[in-house]
Amino acid sequence: MNSSLPESVGLSRRNVLKVGVCAGAFLSTVGLAASLSGCSASSPASDFNVLRDSDLPFLHALIPVMLEGSLGPVSVSSAMTSTLKSIDATLSALSPEVLKLTQQLFDVLALPIIRAPLTGIWGRWDNASPEQIKAFLDRWDNSSLSLLRMGHNALQQLVMMAWYSRPQSWAQCGYPGPPTV
Repeated sequence: MNSSLPESVGLSRRNVLKVGVCAGAFLSTVGLAASLSGCSASSPASDFNVLRDSDLPFLHALIPVMLEGSLGPVSVSSAMTSTLKSIDATLSALSPEVLKLTQQLFDVLALPIIRAPLTGIWGRWDNASPEQIKAFLDRWDNSSLSLLRMGHNALQQLVMMAWYSRPQSWAQCGYPGPPTV
């Protein structure tokens, strides 16, 4: 039986474990660096259960770019508010370990010394153009590093699930809403 993967990929249990250990070490180091620098505040931002002040600039830059073309008549401001509330609710329902990993991802994206080379965004998120955000997302989506691809997928799923779980998004995609019982 022929395998669909080329042998050069080198998928073995040893390689998978190496990637897992390296990724865990990287995220732990980044999380420690972020917490020592004060970037990783553990207290939630005002009006949120989980999202922190350090998470909001990134999400404010990311959400409009990811939702481009799917807002219809809904204003960006209204979509931003409802999507942030949905993301916060989703994060507060996660297991502590998954929440910790998500917050470490947000810490990586908030800490300039790490964010800049990984994303290509050298300035603050507030100053990043939609084109720069798209380039960052494409960079991570097409990266040869599985950790960056996983980060892209996590961000995309988090934002898309948060937006499309909101009734205000349903009309744009033709969903009439759940059936009444």
